[in-house]
Amino acid sequence: MNLKFFKVFLFFIASCWLLVTGYKAFSQSSEDLEFTLDINSATTTLPKIFKPNIDLSGRGFHREVDWPQTAAAKEVIEKWQKEIGFNGIFRLQYNLWEIKQLSKNKNLQHRLLVNYENIIKKVSDAGGVVILNIFGTPAGLGEVLDKKSPPWDFKAFKELVKADIRYLSCFKKYNIWYEVWNAPDLDDFFLGRRQEYFNLYRAVASAVKELEAETKIHIPVGGPSVSAWFQNVNSNTVITPEKSLIYELIKFCYHYRLPLDFISWHGFSTSSAAEKESSIYNKPVIKLIRDWLSYFSFPRDTQLVIDEWNYDRSANVLPERKEKSFIAASFIPSRIKKMHEAGIDNQLYFCLEDFQSNKEGVVRNVGIFTFDPEHSTYRGSPKTIYNVFKVLNNLGNDMFSAKLDDEFIGLIPTKGKDYISILIYNYIDPEIAINYLSRNISTLNSSERKFLLNIINSEGFEKIIQGVSDISGLRTTNKVKGLLKKTQELTQKARKFETVARNIKLTVKNLKEDYVYQIYRIDSSCSLNCEFQPSEEKEIKQTDSYQQDLSLKPYSVASIILKKKPPQPQTQAPEEIAPSTTNAVSPAPAVNGSVKNGGTKTKEHE
Repeated sequence: MNLKFFKVFLFFIASCWLLVTGYKAFSQSSEDLEFTLDINSATTTLPKIFKPNIDLSGRGFHREVDWPQTAAAKEVIEKWQKEIGFNGIFRLQYNLWEIKQLSKNKNLQHRLLVNYENIIKKVSDAGGVVILNIFGTPAGLGEVLDKKSPPWDFKAFKELVKADIRYLSCFKKYNIWYEVWNAPDLDDFFLGRRQEYFNLYRAVASAVKELEAETKIHIPVGGPSVSAWFQNVNSNTVITPEKSLIYELIKFCYHYRLPLDFISWHGFSTSSAAEKESSIYNKPVIKLIRDWLSYFSFPRDTQLVIDEWNYDRSANVLPERKEKSFIAASFIPSRIKKMHEAGIDNQLYFCLEDFQSNKEGVVRNVGIFTFDPEHSTYRGSPKTIYNVFKVLNNLGNDMFSAKLDDEFIGLIPTKGKDYISILIYNYIDPEIAINYLSRNISTLNSSERKFLLNIINSEGFEKIIQGVSDISGLRTTNKVKGLLKKTQELTQKARKFETVARNIKLTVKNLKEDYVYQIYRIDSSCSLNCEFQPSEEKEIKQTDSYQQDLSLKPYSVASIILKKKPPQPQTQAPEEIAPSTTNAVSPAPAVNGSVKNGGTKTKEHE
């Protein structure tokens, strides 16, 4: 090879290297993220919404008749109590029908009530709150022979409920919020009309009001626990929110001077931003509900609670909640963070255990625990989802302000007494196009909505969101085109990042002491059930600025714990022996520790 050719060859190689590294640097600058945390910066108390709260439901059938049939197995509840604890908010289905069915066997009925109470006591003693969902009309009180029926005698129903509330809240003084019924807008849960639900609520709320006047104890009561915030018993859409059961319940309670301490509804979706929906009144849904409360003289800060939510794609059994449960796991912190940003006060994940092999034939893998129904003794296990609740439980009591300008990655940085806890998630909504349009469709006028719905239902919708069809050529308004353009951008980003790992440079400032660094990961490397243990652990010496490069897989959670290293115990220097002023020979140590004369050292003391 001659010298001239060799120089040309080197120039070609160098040019290629610069091109590749330059492209890599460019792609990193546009896709990679950076976050800096100064541990001396101001904090606020960690909102209760970030606690590992959950609905304690599961199975739907137990061989032990004296165990609440809608509650998860006793072993699962005990495991949760031992490993996570009950200092948050927990929902328990209180089935009046089930209790009344055992009335002919008083001993069995008593054991059932004791088991209900024991669960409530566990939570209350730990400083937590129980949302006791009252449902199931007892046999003989329903208009028809169905536990989903409204009562025909609301006075008798009121006295029945009042006796239970008196015992649990006034005599035992457990920390309970009473929720009136579950999903009254769905025939699978309630067979009555709107006014019959109001009569139900009035019976419970009146009982509470009388007990509060009698005992001077505040007893929270609320509802309506509808399947979506805008729903009513007669069905409804987001276009007419003033027909929602939430709005009408607020108005009903104002008219009859009834207490309404919290408002609850369900939120099943794949969208972590579901609570950031816009309303037809050009304001966010949460602000709209608080405006309703203010207008009808209720406190504007009345608790708003998503009492049932989960990763959901309109199917009872999903691989994302079992074989690929790392997907649902990454969804959880993303959804909670956005609930908080939207203005929700509290949330309860649904639920503790899967449903199967029950009398109603319901099979839903919504639980964080699965089980084998073929065995007479308990045989179950946690899914990967369970580890996310352990991560939430490791958050500190104080939260730093943190915001990343990214659609999919977010942080929850906190600190405890002697540690820093940083939760980082990477969740990509697989239905981002439909969910984004659904959150914003109420901002359009009727003709724009009609056009958009026709587009969504057409074969060309996929081509539009993929960027194949030209949006500018559509015969519609600029507002609709802008909405579709944003949907197109989000879809292309989601399709890109759902298969590509993301890098984030984390900088922590003012580590004035030595720390132990641990990182826990939840991702596709473990699909169903993984041990909760750090994947990396090391020591960090005190420094003004510490940097850590992280790679986040799609659908993953990383939990970083920086715990102050305890100071090393100081070894005390041996006392100096003053030199002897006499000529006596100093004693030398012996092998067995006794003292002998002579100056020879033993092997043990060399």
